Amino acid sequence: MKIIDLEPGDRRLDTDLLPVLRELRPHLTAPLFHEIYGNGHPQGLRFTVAYTDEGACVGVAGWRIVDNTSAIRKLYVDDLVTAATARSTGVGRQLLAHLEEHARATGCHELNLDSGTQRTGAHRFYLRERFDIVAFHFTKPLDAQAD
Repeated sequence: MKIIDLEPGDRRLDTDLLPVLRELRPHLTAPLFHEIYGNGHPQGLRFTVAYTDEGACVGVAGWRIVDNTSAIRKLYVDDLVTAATARSTGVGRQLLAHLEEHARATGCHELNLDSGTQRTGAHRFYLRERFDIVAFHFTKPLDAQAD
């Protein structure tokens, strides 16, 4: 397996990464994805992809390094998805190992992520990978304000 980062403007973002990412984030269109990556890249957003030896993209991780008061420095995983055709083959484990190595090399104290409460299969995977459940994540949707 080959694991690499893709920078904004790389044609593989559309041909390889986006089809796999859309398995987790079906609302993403190509224009919306490019807007998000264009805005997010200066904020630290990066995408790492896993390829089989035959060249098929089978996994995607969106992540960033964040300095804050709770963790000091952490690598936060925004997205982690293995293509449906490659699940339970070690892709997710290899992506997480790659990200953990990068986190350690850049002085991070934590590797963390959020996972939707309905994703029980993913939770089993994260627990097997020695992640702990340490917090609740609260969200308040913000509607557009009327003038």
